[in-house]
Amino acid sequence: MPYFRISEAAVLLGVSDDTVRRWVEEGLLSASQDRAGRKVIDGAELARRAEEHAARPASLGDSAIGSSARNRFTGLVTRVLRDQVMAQVDLQCGPFRMVSLMSAEAVDDLGLEPGSLATAVVKATTVIIEAPKEPA
Repeated sequence: MPYFRISEAAVLLGVSDDTVRRWVEEGLLSASQDRAGRKVIDGAELARRAEEHAARPASLGDSAIGSSARNRFTGLVTRVLRDQVMAQVDLQCGPFRMVSLMSAEAVDDLGLEPGSLATAVVKATTVIIEAPKEPA
């Protein structure tokens, strides 16, 4: 079973160390001590909290239309590069940068410009997962 130190958990959740410590104090996360006496959090519990923390706020993207896409990343437009036909839109969603290629007409229709709030909706048929190897 993997365990993560407070600082590692904070990086994985995209919050500060102090926020993780507060969540432990408030009972939102359980912590134990490792052999060195440091507070650690069980990986499965950390994953549960990550899902709760990542739940999309109702005011940012709810719609009366259903969708089969489950991956939504809400953030701020940081850059729009465009020509007469196509555009590249960069969106900063927390620690993640999303890049979308779309028509220049779509950029205009959506009113996208640096500082705009937008949501990237991702539906992928191939998702590659990587994990660190355990030492032998």
